[in-house]
Amino acid sequence: MSSDIRTSELKSPVDVAEYLFRRLHEVGVRGVHGVPGDYNLVALDYIPKVGLNWVGNVNELNAGYAADGYARVKGISAVVTTFGVGELSLLNAIAGGYSEYVPIVHIVGTPSTLSQRDGMLLHHTLGNGNFEVFSDMSKNISCAMAKLTDPHEAATLIDHAIRECWLQSRPVYITLPTDMVQKKVEGERLKTPLDLEYPPNQAEKEDYVVDVVLKYLHAAKNPVILVDACAQRHRVLDEVHELIEKSNLPTFVAPMGKGAVKETLPNYGGVYAGDGSNEGVRERVESSDLILSIGAIKSDFNTAGFTYRISQLSTIDFHSNYIRVKFSEYPGVRMQGVLKKVVAKMGQLNVEPGPKASNEIAHKDQHISHDQAITHDWLWPRIGQWLQPNDIVITETGTANFGIWETKFPSGVLALSQVLWGSIGYSVGACQGAALAAKESGGNSRRTILFVGDGSFELTAQELSTMIRQNLHPIIFVICNEGYTIERYIHGMDAAYNDISNWKFKDLVSVFGGTERNSRTWQVRTKQEAEDLFGNGGWGGEGRLEFVELYMPREDAPRALKMTAEASARVNARQ
Repeated sequence: MSSDIRTSELKSPVDVAEYLFRRLHEVGVRGVHGVPGDYNLVALDYIPKVGLNWVGNVNELNAGYAADGYARVKGISAVVTTFGVGELSLLNAIAGGYSEYVPIVHIVGTPSTLSQRDGMLLHHTLGNGNFEVFSDMSKNISCAMAKLTDPHEAATLIDHAIRECWLQSRPVYITLPTDMVQKKVEGERLKTPLDLEYPPNQAEKEDYVVDVVLKYLHAAKNPVILVDACAQRHRVLDEVHELIEKSNLPTFVAPMGKGAVKETLPNYGGVYAGDGSNEGVRERVESSDLILSIGAIKSDFNTAGFTYRISQLSTIDFHSNYIRVKFSEYPGVRMQGVLKKVVAKMGQLNVEPGPKASNEIAHKDQHISHDQAITHDWLWPRIGQWLQPNDIVITETGTANFGIWETKFPSGVLALSQVLWGSIGYSVGACQGAALAAKESGGNSRRTILFVGDGSFELTAQELSTMIRQNLHPIIFVICNEGYTIERYIHGMDAAYNDISNWKFKDLVSVFGGTERNSRTWQVRTKQEAEDLFGNGGWGGEGRLEFVELYMPREDAPRALKMTAEASARVNARQ
């Protein structure tokens, strides 16, 4: 009876599940990834009712990788799993999202609140009556938790979780018990959009920090700008580009920030990664007397094995929740407001030109013959010549992640990689999510291109079937080099544990449902064959999934990978 009274008090009753999915629709989600399970089935019925599309992945780990790729293109994503077995299979991907600041809403269908209260011995449990153990596992890789156990609080908890997911750019965890799916909440709340604006800085404090930044900027003789991943994740690229274009300062990106800056700008100089930097970049950055470092993540693979040689005394760090000027830190000051005012007030600066990035292939690699093997030194600049504006480029942990440093992008290219978390196989799922997000945003006109090693592809190859089922048309290059190249360079060049089974990779397209109408496959073993493929005007366009086996020598690798692997081996061996 009390439930009836509660519902009668609502102006516009809406089921909890409908409220949740309508909020997701409001913030831009259109495709929901995941795997069905009996604790989430009734909730899944609401997805098409609110204009969302159920993607349906082959397993939860792939669903998580796909949600990650989707969020990096669309701004936020959602993935649904079932209690216990489903959510635990997803956690690796969610941890990657937390590590790399990717906003993913993870929804878990759980047993009813009554079953949990009574400690029932249910399937997908540990058999000990503890229904909190799995959510406890997610606590440290989620920026907010929403356990929807009371309809009085459900709408507020949902709104808070989605808002925090957006603002902090990290995963959140929402439980939806089976008996809460159809409980009623106030639908009138949906008429008020979620407030996704970042809170402004305290004005006096912000102005003080701006003055401090400008003092050092005006005094600098040869300042530079260095942009990294958190400039993308925390949505300050508009402010960053204003700074780059108005100041005309030499600008560089860290590996995780690849694609954050328009690489067609005249003052773009390339990738800075310590000893792994593009030609001429290390010398220019490390000789600067002031580095404006925006959104830095100074991890091992992002610095080519901690080979940065930048003094904090010559660095100003801009972050999402603090500014550091040399050794003075200003907590609670967000970079957006500071960057805007710096641009508005900076005036004329001392500008000393830097190196220019290009896709020029080194003279030693320019010769092409019919039997010449494809090398990394040749491939990645050639890829830069073949790419088109607004492409989405996804690179797998390993040779592709390091090779892409040598590729200068056309305008508007978005790069996806997982340099910090580095879970091999990530890129295949991310490709599915990115391709779906691109399709939702404007059909198949924006190309999604994946470069993945053969070993990594074998971990998550099944997601190829989801791409085909969803009528997605990515271009997939599987780099066939007989195993785990990055591991070989860290330790065990000839060890059996770095070998893999050599699949007939392109045959998987037909195995997973590809036809001549929706897909094509290629096998490329020499530079000439690759050149013929890149020069084929009818290839890589709209309407088909393209799958390329690209063969390379087993021990060939990008220079930066070799250097970083050597540094990683030294760190691993420290006593």
